[in-house]
Amino acid sequence: MRLKGRHWLTFWLLVFLSVLLAVTARQSAGFRTARRLRDLREQRTTLEARRADLERRIRVASSRQVLIPLAERELGLHLPSDSEFTLLVLPPAGSDRR
Repeated sequence: MRLKGRHWLTFWLLVFLSVLLAVTARQSAGFRTARRLRDLREQRTTLEARRADLERRIRVASSRQVLIPLAERELGLHLPSDSEFTLLVLPPAGSDRR
């Protein structure tokens, strides 16, 4: 069977439409991926800002300005005076005392 002109035209038209559909599908997938990447970058930026804020809050909460009044108020502790310090002297590591 020999193909006539209209068959060839139909064949090439279908090939052309198939290529166009493939290109459109690929571009659509690319746009979706780019949008998802942008959203993930925004989310990462937000999470990094939140982490920095939490680290700052931890530094403030663990500072002496916060912990000393809290320990005095909640636990009844106080800062030791100079006479309350006891220095413990450890023998040198190489010496044996028996």
